[in-house]
Amino acid sequence: MTSAEQRVRYRNVVFDSGRWDGFRFRDDDIVLSTPPKSGTTLTQMICALLILQDPARITSIDEFSPWLDMQTRPLDAVLARLESQSHRRVIKTHTPLDGLPWDDRVTYLCVARDPRDVALSWEHHVANIDMDAFLAARARSVGLDDLPELMPGGPPSPAADPVERFWAWVDEPNTGGHPPSLPSVLHHLATFWAVRDRPNVVLAHFEDLTADLPGQMRRLARALQIDVREPRWPELVAAARFDAMKARADTLAPEVSNSTWKSNAEFFHRGTSGQWHELLDEDGHRRYTARALELAPPDLLDWAHGASPWR
Repeated sequence: MTSAEQRVRYRNVVFDSGRWDGFRFRDDDIVLSTPPKSGTTLTQMICALLILQDPARITSIDEFSPWLDMQTRPLDAVLARLESQSHRRVIKTHTPLDGLPWDDRVTYLCVARDPRDVALSWEHHVANIDMDAFLAARARSVGLDDLPELMPGGPPSPAADPVERFWAWVDEPNTGGHPPSLPSVLHHLATFWAVRDRPNVVLAHFEDLTADLPGQMRRLARALQIDVREPRWPELVAAARFDAMKARADTLAPEVSNSTWKSNAEFFHRGTSGQWHELLDEDGHRRYTARALELAPPDLLDWAHGASPWR
């Protein structure tokens, strides 16, 4: 679909989609591409459970499903990890589809989440990052010489008021993916929405995954052509529930080997939808709707927001 010359390169302090250059796919690979804070770790866990069919075998989400373009591990080490895997591979990325290599043999899985919930989840995510630990891991992996280029003004200084921070997130013009914003989230989803009818593209929604986990796990099993014996389902579903994953945060949260989080458990913060209701009054809702319609067509916005009203 996109050659290396045509692909958009998404490069920032956290990830670099150029690390996909030359990646060798296998016939049954799954590329899990989501906007940040959209149910990535939950979906990785679901895929791991469907593929391995034994919760005890999942000792690290990072090891089972490496984030190829993340710059806290040397690329050679990530590629070696993927090459060593004998099970069906699930490669994590936050790169939109226009920045990824296309292969008809590969399943591309994208998960949407109400962008307003993404905004609030991202705030908690940032507050939980141990920035010194992140930068130390990045220094070991790729160095820090490019930070002046990627952050010429230094780290941003967000407004003190959470409502102002939310509108800055909504009105941000950048679609580059990091830090996420309303334009970047909708752009990411649009790259998948445009090819949703292709047989190797699978779309899901965070709200559906949390509201009907058993049904959505069965749906994904069918989409990924994975057979699960009926007696296995209760244990697999139980292992993917929010409380069960939070209880295993020290092994299931991403980047725990780099001590990236102030609290591993707080990486799994709430796992709920609709927190944005606390921020938006009727005028705010109208303002958000107008901005969303500037960025995406109504059918895409219907998918992005799930069952939550956006207009």
